Amino acid sequence: MLREFKEFAFKGNVVDLAVAVIMGTAFGRIITSLVNDLLMPVVGILLGGVNFTDLRYIITPAGGDVAEVALRYGAFMQSLVDFLIIAFSIFMVIKLITSRKKKEPVAEPAPVAPSREEFLLTEIRDLLKAK
Repeated sequence: MLREFKEFAFKGNVVDLAVAVIMGTAFGRIITSLVNDLLMPVVGILLGGVNFTDLRYIITPAGGDVAEVALRYGAFMQSLVDFLIIAFSIFMVIKLITSRKKKEPVAEPAPVAPSREEFLLTEIRDLLKAK
């Protein structure tokens, strides 16, 4: 069982997948910082000084020991922008990779050998022509 796990864990695809997950996580953090720290403050200023992290709809206000219950739609909008940037970036990387792949020449299909019935019918035809 240990040998099977070792073969599985150290296959090229599994290692490549692990590296991709780690790189994706780091890339996601960079994009999140880009959105939260650079883009959304600029958008907030353009919209009249709005801080998107403060945008929320309060359902139940805080009182005493009870915490505030609110729909934080500003944070959702930041996450949506975050997702769109990541999705577009991944789309562009995949498009770049697929455009760089060498197109393999399409080999002509080998001529199909006639079936036994076709072969027999051809012989019969040839024999009839000879008579």
